Amino acid sequence: MRAGFPDFRLGKVLATSFTGTLSERHGEAVERIPTPQRLIDWLAVNGLAVDSCTTAQLDLARELRESIHAAATAAAIQGALPASAVHVINDRSAQGRAAAILTSEGQRRWRLSSASCVEDALSVIAADAISLIAGERDGKLALCASPTCQAAFFDTSQSRTRKWCDMNTCGNRQKKARFHANQRKNPRSAE
Repeated sequence: MRAGFPDFRLGKVLATSFTGTLSERHGEAVERIPTPQRLIDWLAVNGLAVDSCTTAQLDLARELRESIHAAATAAAIQGALPASAVHVINDRSAQGRAAAILTSEGQRRWRLSSASCVEDALSVIAADAISLIAGERDGKLALCASPTCQAAFFDTSQSRTRKWCDMNTCGNRQKKARFHANQRKNPRSAE
């Protein structure tokens, strides 16, 4: 982490991890990619290293992030997908040049064009969002139960009943709140 910036909230699903670069959307929002350099950092951590990023490209990234969040939220509650969000996701998906490659360990990685530009990385994220929202993967889109977060996440648990986008943040915060509420109700139980 670069000094002065909040840590990235990394997950196993690229598209929903990307939407997590803005957290606590219904509380005191935390922007994790406030500068072009932070977007470069986030992309590198997620295997999509780029050479540079402009303010205009950061704006494109944020527009994609918010479009994925809107479409994933609608899909999670089985609502209609917002046309404007679908348009942005499709545009970003079509504008990049990236290829899936297989590593010797049998994993899929992405190879961006030789210019390694932000648009190529955004196309990978948009394609990942399309596969999630279209229901092509084993799991389901859900919304975090935290009233201040409500982030979209991809639930791959066996029962598909996960409540929190991240157990280490939102889930832990809710567990602590319940514990403290119980302590206030039953002050002798702490003894």
